Amino acid sequence: MNICVVGTGYVGLVTGAVFADLGNDVLCVDNDRAKIDSLRAGRMPIYEPGLEEMVTRNVDDRRLAFSTELGAAVRHSDVIFIAVGTPPKETGETDLSQVEAVAAEIGRAMDRYKVVVNKSTVPVGTGELVREVISRHQTTPIEFDVVSNPEFLREGSAIEDTLRPDRIVIGAPTQQVAMTLVELYAPLERPMIITDLPSAEVIKYASNAFLAAKISFINAIANICEAAGADVSQVMKGMGLDPRIGMQFLQAGLGYGGSCFPKDVDSLIHTASRLGYDFKLLRSVAEINKERVTHLVDMIGKALGPLDDKTVAVLGLAFKPNTDDMRDAKSLEVIRQLQSAGARIRAYDPVANGNAKRLLPASVVFGMSAYDAAEGADAIALVTEWNEFRFLNLERLRGLMRRPLIFDGRNLYEPERMRRLGFEYYSIGRKPVLPV
Repeated sequence: MNICVVGTGYVGLVTGAVFADLGNDVLCVDNDRAKIDSLRAGRMPIYEPGLEEMVTRNVDDRRLAFSTELGAAVRHSDVIFIAVGTPPKETGETDLSQVEAVAAEIGRAMDRYKVVVNKSTVPVGTGELVREVISRHQTTPIEFDVVSNPEFLREGSAIEDTLRPDRIVIGAPTQQVAMTLVELYAPLERPMIITDLPSAEVIKYASNAFLAAKISFINAIANICEAAGADVSQVMKGMGLDPRIGMQFLQAGLGYGGSCFPKDVDSLIHTASRLGYDFKLLRSVAEINKERVTHLVDMIGKALGPLDDKTVAVLGLAFKPNTDDMRDAKSLEVIRQLQSAGARIRAYDPVANGNAKRLLPASVVFGMSAYDAAEGADAIALVTEWNEFRFLNLERLRGLMRRPLIFDGRNLYEPERMRRLGFEYYSIGRKPVLPV
């Protein structure tokens, strides 16, 4: 099948690479010429395990190509996936300007029947908007259909999630149109759900909002545990073994960040309001999440005393492990608040140092390793739970620090082990390990 994927971010590039790997002829289009030139040269614009190898293999086999010419790509293709950015506005409303611009260009270039697929995360009703924009920009009336096919990939495991998804959701106007997508996804042999178009659009937001609610819920429980002397890790295990609840997304910490959960939660709140419903539950989820960084920074301030002239090593900058994505990363707010309180910052991330340097003040000193960042520090703030940090030589780390003090924002270490190693250790929802 001839496929066009518009947008070469996480969703578009991974989607294009996987469809090419399944034997389709895929053309990925982006209006950023520098990005397309880099992709043609074999340089990935994002860090994602396994992506570079898959892209290179399919480019070499001539199943995958990159272009800035959307019109030619539309005419070449049978199915067009829209996978452009849908960033939030200040109000929380989703900015659909990129989707609308692509839809207009598709309409102008359309020369025969096409299936246009919304892969971008968009609020309910966008499918009808895309249909209206395409129709309005057609030079002559041509039949086409719009389908919703939301993505559920996680950065850091995007290839695996695309090849082996829990479910494939296809929102289509008719069964016949849905079968085009069913045929495309059939080689994956994964469960498929065929719905009407609005239901598919709601499924994506409802799924992300529910997972965000689990995160905020366990963080609220962590606050209770800290006040009561309980251990949120044990509470989480006791809850998560109930199959109705499950362990996933039930880890206390600094809350959710990244490019999806924050904007999707805000967008669903805004959509609900537009439709006449005050989503109070979800507003509380967002409010609890906003408090998490301040909670950690207050913990640091109470233990260290005045932060003026104190050096804090921040370990982990990307919003989650196995990605270099800094969008809505908790590290940015942690560092901003610590610097506002007078602290000096040393920082390190296994892959996101480069992206972080473009976002953080020049006064932040970047280490070449966790040990380099920790040298001479009064404390460590662990922000992102990279596996590399799980296996640090903690005795070596303690010897490098001015004071063996760790604030673990992701509960990466066991308190009893930190006690044996001579650390003063603070984590989320658990009793602190205090100096003897």
